[in-house]
Amino acid sequence: MKHFLLTFLCLGLLHVVGAQPNIIPKPSQILLARGEWTMKSKTKIGAPEDAKWSHVAGMLASQLSKATGMDIKTAKGKGDITLAISSDASLGEEGYRLLSTPKGVTIQAQTAKGAFYGVQTLLQMLPAEIFSPVAVPAVKWTVPLATIKDVPRYGYRGLMLDVCRHFMPIEFVKKYIDLIALHKQNQFHWHLTDDQGWRIEIKKYPELTTIGSKRRETMKGHYSDQKYDGIPYEGFYTQEQIKEVLKYAEDRFVNVIPEIEMPGHALAALAAYPQLGNNPDKIYKVGTKWGVYDDVFMPREETLQFLENVLSEVIELFPSKYIHIGGDECPKTQWEESRFAQDLIKKENLKDEHGLQSYVIKRIDKFITAKGRRMIGWDEILEGGLSPNATVMSWRGIEGGITAAKENHDVIMTPGNFVYLDHYQADAKTQPVAIGGFTDLAESYSYDPTPKELSTEEAKHILGVQGNVWTEYMKTPAYVEYMVWPRAVALSEVGWTSKESKNFEDFSKRLETHKKRLDYLGVNYFGAPINDKFEYVWPAKK
Repeated sequence: MKHFLLTFLCLGLLHVVGAQPNIIPKPSQILLARGEWTMKSKTKIGAPEDAKWSHVAGMLASQLSKATGMDIKTAKGKGDITLAISSDASLGEEGYRLLSTPKGVTIQAQTAKGAFYGVQTLLQMLPAEIFSPVAVPAVKWTVPLATIKDVPRYGYRGLMLDVCRHFMPIEFVKKYIDLIALHKQNQFHWHLTDDQGWRIEIKKYPELTTIGSKRRETMKGHYSDQKYDGIPYEGFYTQEQIKEVLKYAEDRFVNVIPEIEMPGHALAALAAYPQLGNNPDKIYKVGTKWGVYDDVFMPREETLQFLENVLSEVIELFPSKYIHIGGDECPKTQWEESRFAQDLIKKENLKDEHGLQSYVIKRIDKFITAKGRRMIGWDEILEGGLSPNATVMSWRGIEGGITAAKENHDVIMTPGNFVYLDHYQADAKTQPVAIGGFTDLAESYSYDPTPKELSTEEAKHILGVQGNVWTEYMKTPAYVEYMVWPRAVALSEVGWTSKESKNFEDFSKRLETHKKRLDYLGVNYFGAPINDKFEYVWPAKK
């Protein structure tokens, strides 16, 4: 940092108070000076001779060229904008330094990932039109003179998307990943199987998609109305499509975590393979109503082998360190009434049906660990005894996270009242139908993922925070966007920015500029111009 400050002193530049650029999430340290650097048609982007660094430079050049109409090129080594490898260990894997002077911009990082996050900051220092999908040549492309050092608070900063209740097309999934990356989040949690649809091709079990991806109809209106639309619904991703998404995410330094639900939320799988359930003679049908079903996997050896075979294909497909197995909302009714389940409880000396669920989870955890991966489950996996290598997602409040951290397990905080983006965000009378609850922008922003109840050592197990998006009532990508942003923007700052640097009033001011960026990106955020279908309408010819 010293050499950056010396540069500013040598230039005779002064720190400007009260003129902070509108960067989200807010960086760790910012020093501003009077003046600006102007990008011109012959601007070049320099980068180390390394594939990942060159890729970051190429993505920046592409965005700058598209919005400015200039032909911005990349080069090896130094440029007008330079990406440079730093030896500063304090930056870690994801931190960066950005220095803008009258001569140009330098972004230093230890890794290409850190440089990529520095690029996101640089884009936000330019006029909002830099995010335009078409050239806006009349704009003066300037960057304020500044020195920035930026390191994230948490290593895990995620956003989840449920595509089981309502299937989302590949192009929208890519846009979702783009927005994750723009906000310096690094995890995309892809919820792929549930009662209402199985959305991932498994080659060993083709009926999971030929049968399990289709339901005969969908609930119409709110759950309390108990009405149905009578329209068949289907959709799934082939493994080739998933590979396409994974490459897209990798290019943007976003890790994709697959979720394969077990032992509950299994109805779509049981519709395809009824022998895996409690009653092999029952005709199971893919779920058409929302909520929780009693139909769950029966933990026979055949079922466990099925789950391991499915996970083998998933693990082969997804490079993610983490594999999510759900583990939530598993009713025990059928196990209580099953002679096989009760005999298994006695045979394995388990305490009760919660112990039986733990038995299943531990078996799967052992399998995933043997494959060199880590298992994640919702906080119900604490019931009956926590599997030794499990990471817990605490969604039913913060208590599960506290318990897991005190038992030296890693935790991702996802408590419903702060981060569930299917809740209403305004008066329900003025909004399209949603599941219920109320979580506005201020509440999401106010969240602190590290519980006060934890000691310093225990708090190290809090990996980070994630926003969850359940799509029972989100039939279209436009409505997903309406519910997710800008609350997910707030959560990006919760995950990145230090607790001491957060301020909602300041965030709200920066957000007004950020909304202009979202406008150019065509995001149907809450508060954007919309029609009576709550779909985005491009602002009147800017």
